[in-house]
Amino acid sequence: MADSTEEPVATVKRVLIGATGSVASIKVPILARHIIQQGHEHNLQIEIAIAASTSALHFFRREQLPETNVTLYTDKDEWSQWKKIGDPVLHIELRKWADICVVAPLDANTMAKVSNGFCDNLLTCVLRAWDMKKPRVACPAMNPMMWEHPITSTQVSQLEALGFKIVSPVAKGLACGDVGMGAMAEPEEIAKVVVDGLVSSP
Repeated sequence: MADSTEEPVATVKRVLIGATGSVASIKVPILARHIIQQGHEHNLQIEIAIAASTSALHFFRREQLPETNVTLYTDKDEWSQWKKIGDPVLHIELRKWADICVVAPLDANTMAKVSNGFCDNLLTCVLRAWDMKKPRVACPAMNPMMWEHPITSTQVSQLEALGFKIVSPVAKGLACGDVGMGAMAEPEEIAKVVVDGLVSSP
């Protein structure tokens, strides 16, 4: 008879983090750690892939990421891994692999691209090919004047219509020196939204 005190086997869940060209990408390693930790609290074994734009890589380094269960992919990987017909296509493989995608931070440029269907890098190709039955989370981060620009509210509405859950930015002092609404929500809050999405998904 099995020991009734044994812990149940953890469920493996796979998270794709999209990182874009906002200074808030400095928090990507912190976000990855929070997602892993909060997943553990729900008996989830979290595996993470990060699809980082070229601009995002200005703000964090591979060695800052957790050493286990986290893999970083860049735009170069999209092309270097495909040599001939029949080879895996990275953005399709990531779309199949992930249970949820969180774009954190979502900068103004990528917001404009995704809300209008553009797909010109690894992350935007993943999002364009996404299985609409799987959850997606977007965490905007931009200068207050960008956030308050009229086109932003239109694009946020477009993302919501496409099924994205929006984690709204917060008001604080930004790296550029401006103060106002536009800073990315705290990694701990974003991680909670992601893990809650995993727990509630089939």
